[in-house]
Amino acid sequence: MENMFPNRIHIIGSVGSGKTTLAKTLSTKFNVPYYELDNVVWKRDRSGNDIIDIRRSDEERDEYLNNIVNLNVWIIEGVHHKWVSQSFHNADLIIFLDTKYSIRIYRIIRRFILQKLGIEKANYKPTFKMFRKMFGWNAYFENESKQEILNILSQYKDNLVILKDNAEIKKYFS
Repeated sequence: MENMFPNRIHIIGSVGSGKTTLAKTLSTKFNVPYYELDNVVWKRDRSGNDIIDIRRSDEERDEYLNNIVNLNVWIIEGVHHKWVSQSFHNADLIIFLDTKYSIRIYRIIRRFILQKLGIEKANYKPTFKMFRKMFGWNAYFENESKQEILNILSQYKDNLVILKDNAEIKKYFS
């Protein structure tokens, strides 16, 4: 990659692909704020140890995303692809994390264990119900969403990079 860091980055991939980890790493390294699309969809209310998620209306969600996209610098990460076209359109760089399915499964299990032990922070309550949902989302991504996303991103091929593993990610950002 050239020496100039892009001002606006959109990272997309499945559950367990490494989106949040990459966003946090780049955010810290380049002092750029990052935003999780799940937090654009959900209002997170922490009351003691409880986390209460309230779904934003489509209008609230879109306005929130628009406010982020209109900033000069940002990193946006998430699996969402059907309502984020303004982010794709305004991104200087779109990173599609196409991590192997088996690695994503391992990461989902590892994350759940770490969250249950209180070692890793979660934006949601790490229940077994949520744990099972992640496997369903991961399979749906692999069998349905992945091709939809690639079709959408084909129009942004000049700003798109597809990375398959941590070695490619490190090489790209070195």
